[in-house]
Amino acid sequence: MYDPTHLRTFLAVAQTLSFTQAADRLGLRQSTVSQHVRRLEGATGRPLFTRDTHSVELTEDGEAMLGFARRLLDVHEQAAAFFTGTRVRGRLRFGASEDFVLTRLPEILERFRHDHPGVDLELTVELSGTLHERLAAGKLDLVLAKRRPEDRSGELVWRDDLVWIGSAHLRLDPARPVPLIVYPAPGLTRARALEALEGQGREWRVVCTSGSLNGLVAAARAGLGVMAHARRLIPPGLVRVPERAGLPEVGKVDFVVVRGRPGAADGAADALAAAILSGADRLHRDRRTPH
Repeated sequence: MYDPTHLRTFLAVAQTLSFTQAADRLGLRQSTVSQHVRRLEGATGRPLFTRDTHSVELTEDGEAMLGFARRLLDVHEQAAAFFTGTRVRGRLRFGASEDFVLTRLPEILERFRHDHPGVDLELTVELSGTLHERLAAGKLDLVLAKRRPEDRSGELVWRDDLVWIGSAHLRLDPARPVPLIVYPAPGLTRARALEALEGQGREWRVVCTSGSLNGLVAAARAGLGVMAHARRLIPPGLVRVPERAGLPEVGKVDFVVVRGRPGAADGAADALAAAILSGADRLHRDRRTPH
């Protein structure tokens, strides 16, 4: 019913929010990209994008198709690999940011190891900034990490709002510096939090620094201060800080998978990236309700 070529084109447009950039990525003419999207919209009977001369955005049906398209392509590629006798093998050095390790990542990795027993998977858990540095240095083959929305590297998994969170019993004194719970530099969330506060002219002080999300969550639950965190990944026991606290907006953050230098691990990296995208779609749907 849905042509895999049209689905791949749709995903490229959804990830770049640009028909021009999607055409460049796929090596197609822009008219061809538009044609593929129109045919997919014809097959669904629903508009998947709203577009004008200035912007391209996914419709609600387009958001739904984003998950379907990734899963359909995942199944298509698994079937092709099975019947062509292709088996993914080799060593894969995979890096994941702390945020994901406590959510759906274990389930995704368990499924991947079951489907690809010939892959020797090595997992590194680190801050997003550190993971990007190690990937650039050729020390990792694939990374699941955060990036700023203005950065176009990697394949978009989903975009989320960064919000202030803390204990439900915490009360901030507007006359005193904001007590911050942060990752160490070069953590992306840390940088965004400090930029937001300094842009507002709000004084702050660091009350807890930890490279572990468990450490940050423990400090926040104890009421030591506030931390900036992805809205859809708020840990149990913590809540959004009320607007009356007067804290500035932190902005948005992208969660992406980024491949390293071309090499022997390409097949395994592609397979794990597909598993992450499919698993993240389920996470996205499970946490649609705002906290």
